[in-house]
Amino acid sequence: MIPSRIWWLSAAAAAAVSLAVLSLALTQAPLPSAPPAAASNDPFGEEVTLVEKTIVYISGSGVWDSAFETIVGGFKPVYDAMARQGLQASGSPMIIYTATDDTGFQFRAALPMAEVPTMPADSGLKVGKSPAGKALRFVHRGSHDSMDTTFELITNYLDEKQLKVRDVFVEQYIKDPITTSQDDLVIEVYIPLK
Repeated sequence: MIPSRIWWLSAAAAAAVSLAVLSLALTQAPLPSAPPAAASNDPFGEEVTLVEKTIVYISGSGVWDSAFETIVGGFKPVYDAMARQGLQASGSPMIIYTATDDTGFQFRAALPMAEVPTMPADSGLKVGKSPAGKALRFVHRGSHDSMDTTFELITNYLDEKQLKVRDVFVEQYIKDPITTSQDDLVIEVYIPLK
């Protein structure tokens, strides 16, 4: 089961207090703050500013045990409706997690648009805005199922830096999750800061 990603981030705040106490002990081993250097040259915890984008999206929910299938299933109707309308995305697909817990999540499967489109009411799609503001960027390469390790490292990084985060996060798929083999995925994870 894939644990709740926001739970990991929420646990970071509680763990920061524990970490401060535990760091006083000389025998405490340091927590990893980034993936091993041999794993990737990707930035890890790079501070960026997310620019608000117009998005076309569909809302959904799922359970962690079938998260990737749910995400792919969320993107398909977005792509289909956009194709019927003759619309083109202006960037990579993204999942915006709006709520999570230990068993599941609520999300928006979204595609950025250069201009605000007019969507027919029967399209099933909504038009909105992506999260904006200061965020940290982390990169995950590999299957969606292996993201637990990445989120553990993210949580450790946030603990170590004692950072406070918002209750939303974004996975931007640099390689299309519908057409890319799971093992070849490249996902940028954006953690908006408070």
